Amino acid sequence: MNTPVAPRLRAAALAYEASDVATQRAPRVAAKGRGWVAEEIITRARAAGVPIHESRELVDLLLQVDLDREIPAALYFAVAEVLAWVYRLEHSALATAPQTSVPVRTRIT
Repeated sequence: MNTPVAPRLRAAALAYEASDVATQRAPRVAAKGRGWVAEEIITRARAAGVPIHESRELVDLLLQVDLDREIPAALYFAVAEVLAWVYRLEHSALATAPQTSVPVRTRIT
């Protein structure tokens, strides 16, 4: 009997900071991995309160980018959509939370 093999977990984390906007730098791949490395990326992101966006296709493409390198222009639109999603998440949370200083998170997993 053939049992289906579960796909191996994959994850990538992006870093994008306010200074990157000012210098017109693209987001960079801050972490990436498969299996237990992917599990650790996700665990640390959750512990830090970093939003986790699931996109198998985007993760597969980000895994091809060298670590600590900016994403290629071909991924700008897809990553911009994820960054917009994070922005909406964080700003909707700010609208419902008491007025305090909240740092902007810069990693997307």
